[in-house]
Amino acid sequence: MNTTTTDVRPHEVVVLGAGYTGMLATIRLARRTRHQAVHITLVDPSDRFTERLRMHQVAAGTELADHRIPDLLAGTGVTFRRAAATGIDPAARRVRCDDGTELGYDTLVYAVGSRADTTTVPGADTHAWTLDDPRTARRLSERLAELAAAGAPIAVCGGGLTGVEAATEIAESHPGLTVTLISTGEPAAMLGPRPRAHLERALDRLHIVRRTGARVTAVLPDAVRLDSGALVPAALTLWTAGIRVPDLAAEAGIATDAAGFVRTDPTLRSISHPEIYAVGDAAAVDQPWGRIHGTCQSGMPTAAYAADAIARRLRGKSVRPFRFGYFHQPVSLGRRDAVIGFTHADDTPRRWYLRGRAAVIYKESVSSSPLPTFRLSRRMTVSVSLSRGGRATRAAGRAHNSGVSPLHAPDERIRMGA
Repeated sequence: MNTTTTDVRPHEVVVLGAGYTGMLATIRLARRTRHQAVHITLVDPSDRFTERLRMHQVAAGTELADHRIPDLLAGTGVTFRRAAATGIDPAARRVRCDDGTELGYDTLVYAVGSRADTTTVPGADTHAWTLDDPRTARRLSERLAELAAAGAPIAVCGGGLTGVEAATEIAESHPGLTVTLISTGEPAAMLGPRPRAHLERALDRLHIVRRTGARVTAVLPDAVRLDSGALVPAALTLWTAGIRVPDLAAEAGIATDAAGFVRTDPTLRSISHPEIYAVGDAAAVDQPWGRIHGTCQSGMPTAAYAADAIARRLRGKSVRPFRFGYFHQPVSLGRRDAVIGFTHADDTPRRWYLRGRAAVIYKESVSSSPLPTFRLSRRMTVSVSLSRGGRATRAAGRAHNSGVSPLHAPDERIRMGA
């Protein structure tokens, strides 16, 4: 008796980017589709997983564990392609890679992340350091150690959370350095008055000089020029002001905003190419209260949601809109201090906050390595979101079901954080 086996072509999923969001989306989707004819390929130019949230620690001299992407994917059935994507052909549904190969896809997950934007100020791209990858951060730590021995000045440009964490980590690890934090507004201005007051005391304790209300107009080899014309001496400049995303999507004709972020529908699909999902820093994700800004707090939920949405659609099931609300702003202030500002869904501050040792313990519990989450996600569904936004985002579901844009749902959007 002859038996004929009919081969079913698997549904091909390609994930671009193996950062926090790309890794979680890949591993979670692999588990969700383990009984289906689905093949997943993860593409990244490095085979090392980078804990990018800890790059300021590496810069200050901390050694992080070496985690290899193939090891994290072992047993999942996912194919890892060590390559950089150089182009996307949405019409043919193919991705070109720098190793000369092309990958076909039925579904594409765009998780390419972001980098520090050194293109807006003259000299930043040639004279400033960034925290974009561990190799640069490690070389930066070596240079800082040399400068600390000489008591040299350094400048940290950017008063957001990355700039504050980098400045405090460096000042604590290298007390011989004179650290100047330069920002257009108050450092960590998104925090409420009481957590910001604790942050200011920490900056004082670490002898960090602040130049607020200042815009950098040029980065020189040994100084930073401000819009006032003043020069801030800097044997080394660290740039943390602003981010930019790859132009891969825009060049491919995928709908993006003016800055190159992929515009998404309420279920995180590209508004121009619904077979493409965008997650993390490179996605323009809107909620009824406004646009999400790129953080791990928001990025991981987009990755988990996209994996679940893809799996549900492959099973012919409906998908509810993505809902997200902010819950907190954790800020480390060196290794022994931190402050946590709790927030409404739209990221505006609440009254509650934590400081000192309690904040250090809290931050370590919520902002520690994502590796345990990745490992657990291979075996079970893991929650990665602290808030779905409550009433501030319920309008999205009702509007989606009624065909109304969630950004124009009546009444609910004015009750942000309720």
